[in-house]
Amino acid sequence: MSTDELPQAPAGKSPVAWDLVSVAAILGLALGLWEILVRLRDIPVYLLPAPSLILQTLAARAEDFGLAAVVTLTQALLGLLAGLAAGIAIAILITYWTRIARGVLALAILVKATPMVAIAPLLTIWFGFGPLPKVIITALITFFPVLINVYTGLLAADEAILAVLHSLNASRWEVFRYARWPSAWPYLFAALKVVAPLSLVGAVVAEWAGASAGLGRSMWLAYSNLNMPALFAAIFCLAVMGIALYGVVTLAEQRTLFWRDTRERKEDL
Repeated sequence: MSTDELPQAPAGKSPVAWDLVSVAAILGLALGLWEILVRLRDIPVYLLPAPSLILQTLAARAEDFGLAAVVTLTQALLGLLAGLAAGIAIAILITYWTRIARGVLALAILVKATPMVAIAPLLTIWFGFGPLPKVIITALITFFPVLINVYTGLLAADEAILAVLHSLNASRWEVFRYARWPSAWPYLFAALKVVAPLSLVGAVVAEWAGASAGLGRSMWLAYSNLNMPALFAAIFCLAVMGIALYGVVTLAEQRTLFWRDTRERKEDL
C-alpha cells in the first residue's frame, strides 16, 4: 500500500489553537462578569471601572500608552539581558571555582532578600531619572533565578556522559560544551519563564520611584489623580506584554530543546 493510501488523521484544531480558544473564552467570561458586577452594583469609577470604560480609555490614548509601553519594554529587556548575562557568567564561574561558591551564593541571596522597592529610590537619587536605574533594578531581579537555575543545571550533568568524556581525556572546555552546558539549558529556560515577565515589574517599580516616561509613570500619574480607567489601562498593557514575553520564551524553548521533547516521546512509547 502506498503512502497516499494510508489513512489520514481527522482534521481538527491543533493543541495551540485549542489553548488560545480556551484562554479567550475564560478571559471573555471573566470580563463579562466584571462588567455585569460593576453595572449591577453601580460601583463608582474611582473604585473599579468597567472593562468597557478601560478599553475606551485605552483606545482614546492608544498613542500615549504605546509610547510608554515601548519605554518600559526597552528598559525591561536591557535589564533582563544584563541579569541573564551576569547570572550565567557567575554560575559558570562558581561551578569551576568551587572555593568561592558559598560566598557568591550568600551575596546573591542577600541581593534577592533586599526589597527592590527600597533600592529604587536610592538608584534614582544616584543616577537620575534616566533608564539606568530601571535597567539596574530589572537586572537585580533577573539575576538570582538565572544564577541558581543555571548553576543547578551545570551540576546536574549526566554522570554517564561525564564519565565517558573523562575516559577520553576531554578538556574542561569539552566537558562544559558537551555535558554541562546542554544540561543547563532546560534549567535556564525554566528561569527565563519566571524572570521575563518579572522584568516588566522591575522596570515599573523603578519608574514609579521616578521617571520621565514609561508605564510606571503613567500608572503613578493616574493613581495621583484617581484616574482608575487610565491606571487599569496601563496594567492591561503590562499584562499583555508579560504574556507576550512568556510566549516568546516558551517558543524559543520549543525550538531550542526539541531534542528533549523527542526523547520524552520515545520514553513514553
